[in-house]
Amino acid sequence: MALGVTSRVHAKTPLGGVSKLEDNKAVVARWFTEFWGNPWNPKVIDDLAAPQMLLQYSLHAPRRGREDIRAFMVGFREAFPDLSFSGTADLLADGDYVVGRWIGGGTHTGPAFSDFIAGSLPAATGRKMHFSGTTVLKVVNGRIVEEIGLDDGVTALTQLGILRPV
Repeated sequence: MALGVTSRVHAKTPLGGVSKLEDNKAVVARWFTEFWGNPWNPKVIDDLAAPQMLLQYSLHAPRRGREDIRAFMVGFREAFPDLSFSGTADLLADGDYVVGRWIGGGTHTGPAFSDFIAGSLPAATGRKMHFSGTTVLKVVNGRIVEEIGLDDGVTALTQLGILRPV
């Protein structure tokens, strides 16, 4: 399931109107499909990310800039080749901001992975993670300048064996 771009806005707003909101949602829908979906399209980073875009989630250290974001995703997908996320609700937009809810995960069948803030994995554990979250993206002039997400990292890290229940 891909994130929908159905609008909940029916009248022009003082922040740029319906078309700006729909355009911003289309940018985010493409980003979610091509960056977070599977297969992924690395070219989408150059197409949609602002040069100094901020990517921030609780599981990983913040990333800034296209090359840092590209390196993050290449490593994440090498460790989790089936990594994929998809939307669970319509995108909501207001001004420069677009909000999306999602679910996803993957299976760790690749090399060792040490990008999690709370710990790392040796190579090919076969462990699966499946979790959800909500993301707020800021879109300016058709480019994503920030993506800040709140994810259920405790669930993912527990499933991967990095966090252990007491």
